Amino acid sequence: MNIREVKKSDNKFLADLIRAAFVEYDAPKEGTVFSDPTTDDLYQLFQNEKSILWVAENNDEILGCCGIYPTDGLPGGCAELVKFYLLAKARGKGLGTQLMQQSIESAKELGYSEIYIETLPEFDNAVGMYERAGFEKLEKPLGDSGHTGCDIWMIKRL
Repeated sequence: MNIREVKKSDNKFLADLIRAAFVEYDAPKEGTVFSDPTTDDLYQLFQNEKSILWVAENNDEILGCCGIYPTDGLPGGCAELVKFYLLAKARGKGLGTQLMQQSIESAKELGYSEIYIETLPEFDNAVGMYERAGFEKLEKPLGDSGHTGCDIWMIKRL
């Protein structure tokens, strides 16, 4: 297995992978990354110098992604853990933990002191993973992601 930075050629597959997770879990489509136009060009989105998107692949097959992004309106020193999705067949094997840890290390290297997450109750397995990694629930959202459909907000101090 290989974890590498996103390439332009990944765009369509990653957008399809992300949207498929929302369909699989019957999660809200509006006010989430599902309907966010940036989902269709993740390569361009992650050209921001204080961001990175990691892609996991095995034998040239993309299995998932996870990244760090300086979402508008977040407090100084805080970035968002974003675009954390895996193919169904790649879940439950430790790959998600590897991708998340790679992103957390990148956040530290980029100079962040906190990581923020927005998610949905439909992704309860991910919420449990975040809690085990030291993320704590917040009462209200931080920043301006535009993802008003998310109703679970968490933060981790690095």
